[in-house]
Amino acid sequence: MNRNILFKWYDTPRGRILQQSETAFLKHSLTVGCKQTIVQVGVLGWEKEFIDCSLYQHFLVIDNTARDCQAAHRIQAEPDQLPVLSNSADMVILPHLLEFSDNQHQILREVERILKPEGKLIILNFNPWSFWVWHQYFWDQKKPDSLRGNFISRTKIVDWLKLLNFGVEIAAGFRTDVLSTGVSRSERNKHSVRVVAYAIKAIKRCYHIIPFTPVSVLRPRLAIVGAMESAVSRDCHSLNVAASGRSSRRTA
Repeated sequence: MNRNILFKWYDTPRGRILQQSETAFLKHSLTVGCKQTIVQVGVLGWEKEFIDCSLYQHFLVIDNTARDCQAAHRIQAEPDQLPVLSNSADMVILPHLLEFSDNQHQILREVERILKPEGKLIILNFNPWSFWVWHQYFWDQKKPDSLRGNFISRTKIVDWLKLLNFGVEIAAGFRTDVLSTGVSRSERNKHSVRVVAYAIKAIKRCYHIIPFTPVSVLRPRLAIVGAMESAVSRDCHSLNVAASGRSSRRTA
């Protein structure tokens, strides 16, 4: 899939509206510390609008093209083979990458691998049920500048994330007929067919197994029937003697 059409579309009026909405969402979602590691897979070209690279010194952009990037550090590599150590990233951003890739599941597995436990994941995708996306895909697909891609619904993405032990925290939708810069308004629009693109913020869950101390197996003790009967008879004899003693004292 040719992802270059995405950058051409951002220069259109609708694309600029979507860019502003996604910028506001990304700014609100960057909750990790400045010294933590953020990995963005896929160049956007307007990274400085939602992140200060001089402040976030450990901000890394990985892309398989030679496109210019405003990030502080950039590595040219395939998105399904990330050159990052396992459990080393605090946040991963996938901006409109999955719909232009044929290895969507492998990309998500790589993201799960490099993320630390309780690490954050942000995904930006186009909505396949949008009227505008349908128009571009079915009516304008013969044009050289049409928007083509393996579009994935928000529900399917959430199901995939659950299989990888991700918990979804925020799901938002962006329209191009109005500017939705507020995150709360974007969350209310997430189910609308007018939503052109959506965003998902998830967290990598890590479930720890609590070890229990093994219980030692107790050997069963054998009970002798005769001994039990003699012990019971002795107890009964003692009770009878005590009762007779009390009755004699009362008589006296």
